[in-house]
Amino acid sequence: MGSMDFELTIAGIAYGVLLIAATFINNRVVESFRLDVIFMKQPTPSTRIVNLVAGLAIIGYNVYTLVK
Repeated sequence: MGSMDFELTIAGIAYGVLLIAATFINNRVVESFRLDVIFMKQPTPSTRIVNLVAGLAIIGYNVYTLVK
């Protein structure tokens, strides 16, 4: 794995962790990265679960990429 691939994979894992944090933490920094706010017209606290699912998927894919 090249160094740029490794850096992008680590950045993907960090973004996945940020999305998981956005599910549980109300913070101005974390709120700007929430996927439900970006893609849904009326985001509510019940749509925050989208961030958890997306964060786990992103982390899973990036860890798979590291191990492969």
